[in-house]
Amino acid sequence: MKTIVVGYDGSDPAEQALRRAAEIAEALSARLVVASVSGPAYAPAPVSALEPTTELLRPAVPGPVAPGGTAPLPQPAPPEPAPAPAPPEPEELSQRQLEQARALLSSRKVETEYVVELGDPAERLLEVADQRDADLIVVGSREHGFVERLLGRPVDEAIARRSERDVLIAH
Repeated sequence: MKTIVVGYDGSDPAEQALRRAAEIAEALSARLVVASVSGPAYAPAPVSALEPTTELLRPAVPGPVAPGGTAPLPQPAPPEPAPAPAPPEPEELSQRQLEQARALLSSRKVETEYVVELGDPAERLLEVADQRDADLIVVGSREHGFVERLLGRPVDEAIARRSERDVLIAH
């Protein structure tokens, strides 16, 4: 065994997979390829200028005004809340995850390559394994919820079904 590819996303199952892959790579003097795969960047949908907004005009005076009376001055609108910090870009997120992996592997004596990929995790991990002619793919397994099973095959299952290489699913 010369090359092992492991998928890493910072989760507990991924850490277990990374430890297991590192143990095997160290024992067999194999090269370890740690791949962090993030989905494509989120781009908010553009807002049409023709679509109505939720508030067109704010009433100048709340409530009725008595004849000959004075209207109260309109109160300024409360300040807009500060926008939430933007989530990190997918590539930045993968880089952070690889830094975590590097720290976890710092005491290991194994040749390691770190790879950032964008796209579908199962597809990208399989492609990395093909490009590196990997002998083994290691992924973590987690409890799959109903929605995840309904919407698509989890990464560990997709890799196990589609790979022509040996696959180790770490629990």
